[in-house]
Amino acid sequence: MAELDKVLYDLVEPMVDDKDSLRVEEVSDPDDREVVLKVHAKNDDIARLIGRKGSMASALRQVMSVASHTENKKVSIKFEEE
Repeated sequence: MAELDKVLYDLVEPMVDDKDSLRVEEVSDPDDREVVLKVHAKNDDIARLIGRKGSMASALRQVMSVASHTENKKVSIKFEEE
């Protein structure tokens, strides 16, 4: 079973400048079929992770949906500034 928060952290960690402020947390959701992951980082890093027109965020969501198929869960990713 993959720990989805660690998988996402490993994906985004090389893309940020301030690695000390980067944090990924899994938020409990009442629906057992959905996992909500929150990425916390500095403003410039969040902008980089979202990308132009959301292209990077979309790619991260696609990769994480593949990673979550083994657990039959839907993954939602939210980006928050520190």
